[in-house]
Amino acid sequence: MSNQQVILVNRPTGVAQATDFVVRTGRIDELQDGQLLVRNHFLSVEPAMRGWIADAGNYSAPVAIGEVMRALASGEVIASRHPDYQGGDFVMGWFGWQDYAVVDPGKIVQRTNRAELSASLGILGLTGVTAYLALTGVGNPRPGETVVISTAAGAVGSTAGQIARILGCRTVGITGGPAKVQMCLDDFGYDAAIDYQGEDVPERIAALCPDGVDVYFDNTSGAISDAVLPHLALGGRVIICGTAAVQRWDDWPVGPRVERHLLVKRGRMEGFVIFDHMDRYGEAVERLRAWLADGRLTHREDILEGIHACPDALAGLYRGENRGKRLIRLV
Repeated sequence: MSNQQVILVNRPTGVAQATDFVVRTGRIDELQDGQLLVRNHFLSVEPAMRGWIADAGNYSAPVAIGEVMRALASGEVIASRHPDYQGGDFVMGWFGWQDYAVVDPGKIVQRTNRAELSASLGILGLTGVTAYLALTGVGNPRPGETVVISTAAGAVGSTAGQIARILGCRTVGITGGPAKVQMCLDDFGYDAAIDYQGEDVPERIAALCPDGVDVYFDNTSGAISDAVLPHLALGGRVIICGTAAVQRWDDWPVGPRVERHLLVKRGRMEGFVIFDHMDRYGEAVERLRAWLADGRLTHREDILEGIHACPDALAGLYRGENRGKRLIRLV
């Protein structure tokens, strides 16, 4: 069997472009005791991938030049030399952008099933779990509070917005373009949505949040967050979940100082990385699955076809092309 693999060939500056990757045919390693062979069905595209291939890395070592692109994927076990797995099992884990992966069980994040293969990379995977645990664990929203979410139509943002609504909060989304504003309102049930491309964000935040922002779920950093932070309510909480609006961290960007807002409002700002909370992963998936089943939670997927869609998929994500969780379908 041939194994098509997406290889990182350049260290990008800012957002990776298609030319930073190449699709090559590689070999499938011989299966050793304790390993299993997975045929990938879906590959995930994450905003966090930008940090995984940055020269300095972030919370994990950067992908090396010449290596298969690090990625979550879901697929079927087609051979196993491990007693806990057998052919026909479905799993999701760190299998990379490739057709086949020989992996140890430590690379597996969760078992899944054929019906949930794509969802296990989105609403029932790290995307949904991040939204749930960051919002409830760091934001701690209470009924009646106002929750503002940036990248509100994105995979994490849209899930966080719906969870805040389920918990009895008033939700305001910030997104780019009229189509995504409408998606926030119609598909994800936001009480209001702001188009940062066509509206004055500070003015709209002031109008929509007259009593302040109790919880800000920040996926962007940059100018959008600069507009929100002056409107924190007393005791407001800020969840730092992403910095998508910042193209480069070398040289380090500067902007408005936030310390006075946090001091005067007695606010709290905390970063969230899902890998610090994997002990609650199963609990979060079960809660999300229950909300999906009873219709209180919905999700959208943006599926590209074939491994040759991978090289430009990350750049397309940052261009705002996706309408939901971006995936690559192989099978």
